[in-house]
Amino acid sequence: MTERIEHRARFDLVRYANVWEDADLLCAALRPSPGRRMLSIASAGDNAFALLAAGAEVVAVDLSPAQLALVDLKRAVIRRLGHADALAFLGVRPCPDRRPVYEDLERDLSAASRTFWRDRLDAVAGGVLFHGKFEGYFRLFRERILPLVHRRATVLDLLTERDEAGRHRFYEETWNTWRWRLLFRLFFSRFAMGRLGRDPEFFRFVEGSVAERILARARYALTTLAPHENPYIGCILTGTYGTALPRFLRPEVFAAAKQGIDRLTLFEGPVEAAAAAHRGRGFDGFNLSDLFEYLDTAASESIYGRLLDTARPGARFAYWHLLVPRRLAAAFPGRVRPLDAEAAALFARDQAFFYSAFVLDEVPGEVPA
Repeated sequence: MTERIEHRARFDLVRYANVWEDADLLCAALRPSPGRRMLSIASAGDNAFALLAAGAEVVAVDLSPAQLALVDLKRAVIRRLGHADALAFLGVRPCPDRRPVYEDLERDLSAASRTFWRDRLDAVAGGVLFHGKFEGYFRLFRERILPLVHRRATVLDLLTERDEAGRHRFYEETWNTWRWRLLFRLFFSRFAMGRLGRDPEFFRFVEGSVAERILARARYALTTLAPHENPYIGCILTGTYGTALPRFLRPEVFAAAKQGIDRLTLFEGPVEAAAAAHRGRGFDGFNLSDLFEYLDTAASESIYGRLLDTARPGARFAYWHLLVPRRLAAAFPGRVRPLDAEAAALFARDQAFFYSAFVLDEVPGEVPA
């Protein structure tokens, strides 16, 4: 069996300060509600907070102590700050001095999280949402590559509201230049993304062109979908969130997450260990992010099977493919079934355009009341 990802990649840095996955899609897929329990890859916490806001109990797990320190800080922000102050502290809106705010929040953090952030007060002062490695990768694209392709006015014009026909016309007549295609392919290549954005080990099982597939998905997001409503595209192209906010930062979702913030549990370690440690009455939903992207088939099936052991009747498994296809339900006939039609319908509206597929599986049986 291939060596596990925690032994092949670094987990001592904030790789993702935002979750670059569509929480609207995820919540529609997993159907979180009061009384239901969700196991979620933590990453930057955004999707865990979205599930929490819908009324569920959430166990958020990550191999990375750095990512969990970020989630811990965001949890303190949600617990202690109002919506406007939270946007300012996190970096979405201007803030004259974030350090005094951090000092007030620090009492809510674990000892490990306090140690982590005291060594990174510059990131706190600049707004933590924009100080992950992946965010730095997009900043490099926005500041060094994009100006070679389009003027600032053209970028802002792309984000103007249009109907679908107008979006296609703008893309083909204005946006889709040879420079756009060339520099996109170079910047979003396996080599560049592995070293500047993610980690080379995250591409171990990828075959074929990375950039071509992402370019095709970007075209879809800029034409078929509406870029002016897309928080991920807006952030990549402008450096912040405008009126289109990620789900957990929308006022009504933020307020609901605040009400339920004590239903969130953090766990450091492998996802299957978290499932075993907190299995209790089992889980109704599993947000597995793109976990299986980094693992071979045998390791993926082993982890999926152990998670399946903790699933309640009617439980759902949701996960994305970036570039490596992994469909695990086929290895467990009778125990879980793929919901391919529902997954495809959800994926058609996925605003996080990097992914090539969304997978949704369901355990047979009635969802307990």
